[in-house]
Amino acid sequence: MARGYLPPANDEEKLFFRRVKELAYAAQSSGMPRHTAFLSDRQQVLARAALSSAGCADYHFDGGYPEAERAILCLHGDAPKTGAPQFGCLLVEATERHNALTHRDYLGAFLSLGIKRECIGDILPCSAGAYVFLLDTVVPLLCEELCRVGRCAVRVRRAQAQELPAQTQRPLRKASIASLRLDALLAAMLHISRADAAGLVKSGAVEINHVLAESLHAEVYENDMFSIRGFGKYHLSEIGPQSRKGRIFVSYFEY
Repeated sequence: MARGYLPPANDEEKLFFRRVKELAYAAQSSGMPRHTAFLSDRQQVLARAALSSAGCADYHFDGGYPEAERAILCLHGDAPKTGAPQFGCLLVEATERHNALTHRDYLGAFLSLGIKRECIGDILPCSAGAYVFLLDTVVPLLCEELCRVGRCAVRVRRAQAQELPAQTQRPLRKASIASLRLDALLAAMLHISRADAAGLVKSGAVEINHVLAESLHAEVYENDMFSIRGFGKYHLSEIGPQSRKGRIFVSYFEY
């Protein structure tokens, strides 16, 4: 069973919902295309609901490649769907041994330049460094100003999405849990105790599909995405059958 649609959960999400509807009305009335900055997967869910509410079906999402997690909402107006993208792809190449720089390292370096998170799409670490998608407005800044990621010297060049290496399939991990409660699943995925998992939730360190988790007893569903501060992201891929002792088998990916 998958989680149903969650309506805007706070004032920030309600404002985002209204702004997407306003953008849709502007595109429909003027016939001119409109677009957003990069949206998270949760924002994309809210955007689809807002567009449905506005009676708008003439749009698509574009993150630069088919499996993109973060994507721009493109409202067509009277323009064809195949309009020019509003972003560029860059390769940030490490000029020395980079000791496995992580997504967090690259994101921190970009943010330190004053680039806002919504201007940054997916960051894809690779053996040479990392590919990154950015709004056109900030591409020159990154090309000119970025010279280090962490302690590693880097150089930046423009790239094409066609250059992206085939993404290595993340290993599918399996576990068994006593119940489909949030604290039970977190304990299994993070290899910690239920008490420590409860502490993460109570401290506000856990989000489910980009919504803050507030209850240890929250039920989990297939395809839920968990963001856990200090641990990373996890995707609950499958909820399987129960064992003879009543434990539930689950499969998940760690990002």
